[in-house]
Amino acid sequence: MEALGGNGAFWGWKLPEIRNTKRPLPSKSKSSDSSAESTGSRGYRFPLKQAVTASSLALTGDTIAQLSSHWRKRKDSISGSSDTSKDIMPSVISDHDWLRALRMTSYGFLLYGPGSYAWYKYLDHCLPHQTPQNIILKVLLNQIVLGPCVIGVVFAWNNLWLGKLSELPNKYQKDALPTLFYGFRFWIPVSLLNFWMVPLQARVAFMSVGSIFWNFYLSSTMSK
Repeated sequence: MEALGGNGAFWGWKLPEIRNTKRPLPSKSKSSDSSAESTGSRGYRFPLKQAVTASSLALTGDTIAQLSSHWRKRKDSISGSSDTSKDIMPSVISDHDWLRALRMTSYGFLLYGPGSYAWYKYLDHCLPHQTPQNIILKVLLNQIVLGPCVIGVVFAWNNLWLGKLSELPNKYQKDALPTLFYGFRFWIPVSLLNFWMVPLQARVAFMSVGSIFWNFYLSSTMSK
């Protein structure tokens, strides 16, 4: 009876062996599925390049702002000395606020870089064509959506690090709107150039470079 096909054989052909030759196929698909799940879990992929770029440029901008501010203060205090640069530089470096530098660097890496890249990617998804109308709409949305979000987040981030979250509402009330409206004159032309000329992968870097000049300009203006 076994020779006629009972229990795994039919006229000398062993069916289980034939099935075994076909068994690796589902295992391959299973492994490919698992590898696809591990490498292509397309839910969210952290934009490491944009985060590193934003944090590096945030550190650069903060360093320039701090050095220029300390230089002006020390230069005014020892204005009568002949060796001004030799006297100023050691005190400028010793007075550098490294905690503030770390605060701005972490903000660029964890918040501004990934958040801005996700926002620009979303805008390109909703407005994919480079028409004048879409570019103008992107610039407007950038100012009325991203601008307030960036200001709100950076104020909260700074106050959180300083342990002054209770003072955050007063900070918003005093500085948020003036900073937002004051920045329109700088960021609207920069955003227009960003959406018109810069590809998606480089937009965070371009706006971060703009932030260096903006922070320096703002620091210089407010100190007058």
